[in-house]
Amino acid sequence: MEGLSELALNHVAQYFSALSEPTRLKILNNLRDGEKNVGDLASACDCSQANVSRHLSTLAKHGMVVREGRGTAVYYRIADESIYALCDLVCGNVARQLESQASLLGGLQAKK
Repeated sequence: MEGLSELALNHVAQYFSALSEPTRLKILNNLRDGEKNVGDLASACDCSQANVSRHLSTLAKHGMVVREGRGTAVYYRIADESIYALCDLVCGNVARQLESQASLLGGLQAKK
């Protein structure tokens, strides 16, 4: 982050903000396997199509997904696969923290 302007830092914060919603993370994860339409994503995420469309709009606004219309169907795909490296890094860190907390909690309960 060193050397980034205030404007650039604001863009980075907005980018991370787009990732701060669980449904958007589910959508991104479901797009790992390839492009999907709103109906497929709604079913996979157990959400309404309107809700998924709203989240896809946010992800597209931040350049995370690309929308492609084909006839009457619209398909979404990941714009840049590096989003998965970022998500996997963060998810791995969170998983390790949760394991550590569970281990610590288990150790405390064993002492009782």
